[in-house]
Amino acid sequence: MRSITIHDAFKNYDAVMSSREHLWSRFGEIWGWPTEGMTIEHNIVDLGWHQKEFQLRSSFDYAVMSLDEKRLLGCVYVDPPHQDGTDADIWFWARQSELASGLESELQAFLLPWLADNWPFRTVTLNGAVTQLGG
Repeated sequence: MRSITIHDAFKNYDAVMSSREHLWSRFGEIWGWPTEGMTIEHNIVDLGWHQKEFQLRSSFDYAVMSLDEKRLLGCVYVDPPHQDGTDADIWFWARQSELASGLESELQAFLLPWLADNWPFRTVTLNGAVTQLGG
């Protein structure tokens, strides 16, 4: 997992659009994303915005990559909180083709200790559910 940049645009676009049904079920109502007509240009703008937010340290978006870096397998978003009593909003997803392998569950299992050990968070929303972190 590493910060996402505009250099990931084509890999990200492929992952998003091949997983659109799964992603829309998770994010469609709250973000209106990804739209059916999303273009590569729109994706480049989104990734540029995410990259700038990371540089400004206002939110942090990560690409989950295959070991050889040839495929983007999912993303993790660490955003400011929108709910009182929480420290951050954490959203994540795995590519639809990776769901049967359990990648989303593995990603969540990784995120909980990573967030607790590396971030100053005690309570987060994790894909919309308030979650207490260890410690």
